[in-house]
Amino acid sequence: MIDPSGAPAWANLQPRDRAWLTKLARLTGPGARVALVGGAVRDALLGQTPLDLDVVVEGTDAGALAVATGLPFLVHPAFGNATVTLPDGRHADLVRARREHYPVPGHNPVPAPGTLQDDLQRRDFGLNALAMEIGPGGSVTLLDEAGGLKDLSARVLRPLHAGSLREDASRLVRAARLGGRLALEAAPELLRQVPDALEMAQRTPRLWAELRLLLQEPRPGRAARKLTEWGAGSLLPNGTVERLEALDRQQDAGEKLPAQVYAAALLSASPEPAALAGRLGLGEKPGGLLARARADVPTAKGSPEAVLRSLLRPDAYAALTGRDVVALGVPPGRAVGAALAHLAELRRSGHFRSQEDERAALAAYLQGSSSP
Repeated sequence: MIDPSGAPAWANLQPRDRAWLTKLARLTGPGARVALVGGAVRDALLGQTPLDLDVVVEGTDAGALAVATGLPFLVHPAFGNATVTLPDGRHADLVRARREHYPVPGHNPVPAPGTLQDDLQRRDFGLNALAMEIGPGGSVTLLDEAGGLKDLSARVLRPLHAGSLREDASRLVRAARLGGRLALEAAPELLRQVPDALEMAQRTPRLWAELRLLLQEPRPGRAARKLTEWGAGSLLPNGTVERLEALDRQQDAGEKLPAQVYAAALLSASPEPAALAGRLGLGEKPGGLLARARADVPTAKGSPEAVLRSLLRPDAYAALTGRDVVALGVPPGRAVGAALAHLAELRRSGHFRSQEDERAALAAYLQGSSSP
C-alpha cells in the first residue's frame, strides 16, 4: 500500500536532494510554489531513490530562481525554463508551470503559463502526474491531481485523456519503456488508443527519439515485448523482439552488454539498416558493429562483435587467430598471414563447421607446405 502522505517518498530522496529542494522553496517569494514532479515522485513512491530531479515552479521565474541557487545553470528562453548543474554533476530541470495544447497532432505542443495543477494535468500518464510540493520550512504535500496513486497501486499505465496518444504517439513507446522497466501493465484506456498511436506514428518525429531511448533501457527486450503485447509490434522490424529478448537473457545471466549491441541487433532485423539508423539518430557505430559481426573475420571472445555474431549466427564459432596458428606450428612472420589467408578462403567457401575443421585444414596446409 502506498502511503498518500508522501512522507516515505520524501525520505527516499537523497539527503542532499531534500536539502536542495527545501532551499529552492525558501528562495521563492510569497505565494510561489515549488514541487518535485513526474518520474522522481513515482519512483520514490515505489521505494526507489530517484536521481533525476524535475521541478515545477509557479509564481516565480525559473531563470531567476536558477540564478539564486548560486549553481551553474542554463536558461531556455523559449519555454522560460532552466537547467541547474548540481554539485555532484547531475542536472536538475526547473520548469515554469504551464498548460499545453496541440494545434497539429504529432507536432510539438504550444505552451502557455499555467498553474501547478495545469502542469500536472498536461502530463502523459496518471502515475507521472504526481507531485511533492515543498514548503519553505521543509513541509511536504503529496499532490494527486489525476488519480496517479490509484494507478501506481494497481501498477497500470493510464493516459490522462482520450486523445493522448493521437496528440503524441511517442507516449506509447514511453509507456512500453516504463512498463518493461517497472513491470507495469497497460490500462484499458491505453490499449484503446493504440490504433490512434499507430496511425500517427509516421507523423510524430518524437516517436523515433523514444525508440532510441528504448534501446538504452536496462532490459530493452522487455520494453519491446510490451509493444508487441499491446498490438504495436509493427513499430519495430520483424524479429526485433526475439533478438532483444535473447540479449536480455544474456544480461540476466550476468553478462553486461552495451546499448550499441542492442542497437545493432535492432538494425540486423531491418531490410534497410542504414536508413533505420538514420531515422533513429543512432550514428555510425551500431551499423559498424553489425558489419563487423556479419563479416567473416576473427573476433575476441566476449566482444560485442562476438556476442552479436552468436545471436545472428548460432552456429558460428571462433575462427583461428594469428596466435592460434603460431601455436599450431606456423612460423612467426609472413607465413602467419599466408596461413590465415588460406583458412579465410576455405571459410568463405563453406568448408568449415567448427574450429576443429580449421585445425585439420591447417595441419594439411602445413604438411603440404613442408612437402618437397
